[in-house]
Amino acid sequence: QVRLVESGGGLVQPGGSLRLSCAASGRTVIDYPLAWFRHTPGKGREMVASITPSGGRTAYATAVKDRCSISRIVATNMTWLHLQMDNLDPEDTAVYYCALIGVGTVTWGQGIAVTVGT
Repeated sequence: QVRLVESGGGLVQPGGSLRLSCAASGRTVIDYPLAWFRHTPGKGREMVASITPSGGRTAYATAVKDRCSISRIVATNMTWLHLQMDNLDPEDTAVYYCALIGVGTVTWGQGIAVTVGT
């Protein structure tokens, strides 16, 4: 069974940086793409960044592509998914979710709040 647990959210000032992490456990995690999504009441849910199982290819939303970097690291019994976000803007305020993109299904983490403000 896949389990995704996010960490690293919080309050950050505009122009600041934040690194989100997701601990992904489960035997099949290494076989599937992983992604970060975010949800805001006004925009709904949008994909922020994704990464292939090998980590060789990444994709980013236009709004963040010059400010974010996604990476995945395979450790013993765990895969770590990271999202480095720089030059944060109040528009980046959202609940961020780690996701495993399966075949016809998505497994979600519980979400973590990021607030960009003073």
